[in-house]
Amino acid sequence: MTVDLKRGAALAVFGLRIGYGAGLIAAPAPLARRWLGQGAERAPVQVPLRALGVREVVLHAGAALAAVRGGPLRPWLAASIAGDLTDIAWTAVGRRELPSGAVGATAVVAGASAALSAAVAAALDE
Repeated sequence: MTVDLKRGAALAVFGLRIGYGAGLIAAPAPLARRWLGQGAERAPVQVPLRALGVREVVLHAGAALAAVRGGPLRPWLAASIAGDLTDIAWTAVGRRELPSGAVGATAVVAGASAALSAAVAAALDE
């Protein structure tokens, strides 16, 4: 089965997100230290970080499978965008106890990820 260029771009995005999720599962502290500060070193914080990693892997593996099989991708991309936006929102809510710059950095990283997913979704419509 061949994958067209637009689906290939979506597949690349999904692959990056799977890699990020796997990293959160395997080594959450280095990936989350800037976001959560030294708390990222603590086991009670690593539990939800690893759960976030599982969300990334499962969601984007499902999306990648849909891309390869020719299934609809917009629902997967919408779910990915929703996850990114909630990461930004909840980081903003917890900003008082997070490192300086965590909200801005999260807005940039998760916002760019959401924008990339939105661009892929828009390209699929063309």
